[in-house]
Amino acid sequence: MSRSVDPDSLGFVITDLGRLLRAAVERKIAERGLDVTPGEARALVHAAALGGGRQTLLAERLGVEPMTVSGYIDRLEQRGLLTRRADPNDGRAKIVEVTDAADQLIDEARVVSRSVLDDIMSDIAEEERDAFERVIRSMRGRLQNRLGCGKPGRSEGEPS
Repeated sequence: MSRSVDPDSLGFVITDLGRLLRAAVERKIAERGLDVTPGEARALVHAAALGGGRQTLLAERLGVEPMTVSGYIDRLEQRGLLTRRADPNDGRAKIVEVTDAADQLIDEARVVSRSVLDDIMSDIAEEERDAFERVIRSMRGRLQNRLGCGKPGRSEGEPS
């Protein structure tokens, strides 16, 4: 069995790209002084993308432990940026929703994220960008279907 691994294989490149994008966006968020930690900003943006979903689903989307996301939500809720309510289908579960007070912060995080993407894609032709986005969205969709995961804008329990 070979121990040789190609760090330029597609799986490694996609994983590294995600890790590096996250680090770059988090660094920009910290530099911009958005008055939230990078983790809290990520939680807020993902909660907005879910349009209201279970706290456990948010933790899964962020790739963090439920206790970590609970801390993010506690602090964001104290600032009036998120609310938590009991899931009507399961009283033990909590539904997380973004409040109107979070809109400006979400917009600022979106600007930061867009600036990072624009920077790293600045020398790539628009047609290639469009093709790349179509391909990675298609790959994501196939994986979501195979794994039974909902799409980013859907709540847990909704069909994907």
